[in-house]
Amino acid sequence: MKSSTRLDDIRIIVYFSGKILVGMSLIYWIPIFTALVSGEYKVMFDFILSFGLILSIGAGFTLLGKAVKRPSWTHGMVTAAVSWIMAMILAAFPNWLSGHYLSYLDCMFDVMSGLTTTGLIMIQDLDHISNGLNMWRHLLTFVGGQGIVVLALAIFVDGTGGSYGFYVGEGKDERLFPSVTHTVTSIWRISLLYLAIGTSLLWAAGIAIGLTPDRAFLHGLWVYMSAWSTGGFAPMSQSILYYHSAVYELLTFLFFMVGSFNFALHSAVIRGNRKELFRNVETLSFGTTMMMLSFIVGWALMKLKVYPGIGMLIRKGYYQLASAHTTTGFMTIYANQFANEWGNVGLVAMVVAMLIGGSACSTAGGFKGLRIGILFKAILQDTKRLLNPASAISIEKFHYHGERSLGDQQVRSAASIVLLYLVMFTAVVLATCAAGYPLMESVFEVASITGNVGLTIGVTSPSMPTILKYLYIFVMWAGRLEFMAILASIGFAASLFKRRRQ
Repeated sequence: MKSSTRLDDIRIIVYFSGKILVGMSLIYWIPIFTALVSGEYKVMFDFILSFGLILSIGAGFTLLGKAVKRPSWTHGMVTAAVSWIMAMILAAFPNWLSGHYLSYLDCMFDVMSGLTTTGLIMIQDLDHISNGLNMWRHLLTFVGGQGIVVLALAIFVDGTGGSYGFYVGEGKDERLFPSVTHTVTSIWRISLLYLAIGTSLLWAAGIAIGLTPDRAFLHGLWVYMSAWSTGGFAPMSQSILYYHSAVYELLTFLFFMVGSFNFALHSAVIRGNRKELFRNVETLSFGTTMMMLSFIVGWALMKLKVYPGIGMLIRKGYYQLASAHTTTGFMTIYANQFANEWGNVGLVAMVVAMLIGGSACSTAGGFKGLRIGILFKAILQDTKRLLNPASAISIEKFHYHGERSLGDQQVRSAASIVLLYLVMFTAVVLATCAAGYPLMESVFEVASITGNVGLTIGVTSPSMPTILKYLYIFVMWAGRLEFMAILASIGFAASLFKRRRQ
């Protein structure tokens, strides 16, 4: 009986992992069409072959697995973790066929970096890759920002019991509507609405700075997908610096700021509840930390006389800070300028911004503003308890899509996730230092990896030790899924091992 139950659990996970892979296979037709229109027939064939591979494996999983019972919360969480690893392995195949990578591991690194909206790269000769491959890179970060499980839920898992477990397993826990299916379709509607607006504006900006209409359109589409998903990938190796345009920088700044907000906040504003924007604990938390860190960065850069004038300070200093805090990773400076010009105070402020990150249930990474707000409220509550008489009852409230009372469970949950992030961050910093990199550079790079940011100080490269590449892949994966799916998978594996021994 126990063996049969264990096999049923595995079948459910295999079945739904297959569904997710089949769902992801559909997006391959976008780079196929792009390559066809661009006359890149070899690239088109590479993606057709890759499509056949992921579709075959996904369909095979659905045939091997079988939903013999309704999936539980645990099934959903484990499926999310497993499907992300499978997606990384399979989606790296067209990258490898392109010839722009030194190893398949580098291909998988870039794919995980894209899906987790991190934005660090291992690709060779980025400035001369095909349109089809560039479309694929930015499509991965756009889909990854919304979530590959969210994509599959929108297509395949309508009405399935345990859907919320799949949804939460991908690092999202805020429902826009009572139905998970309604929630995920609304997320995609919001994203596609902004995609049309953002691409149009960047298209016009690209033409204004001298790009041909077709090139301006593609760059506008790619940059917008990356900005909205706070992803950091860019069509050119110089990132946003390539465009040398204040308008382009302003537009991308607005897009990645908006992209870092909670999807429920977008839904509320679209429905006319604009007051939520100014009352929500996440926007208040983000605004507070952004202002504090802006003051520190501004003071540090002015003291070192890095950028002359307020205009350059905004375009080179504050842009990088906002890119860090929203976990986007766009750059308007070169990587070595962080190490050579910013100084330790400026770099520490950037590290704090990258670790805090954006909003929960958004495309951003990091601790999230919600958790920072909850922990701050918990400190206020404890302070009031110390100052008030023992008989006094202290109830702390916060506004998050409605007034909520602060409970011990919320505080424990927020503190646990933040602690896990800090433990992982510390361990990987030590590992990076052990690999021979300086402490400050290790701290900066690992903060970028942990927060799924993508800013680099020069550590991440194809020449870095192989063990660090695997470690960074794990950190991007764990940080994007916010540990819950990984912990559930470890518990599930432990339970299977325990049953086997019995």
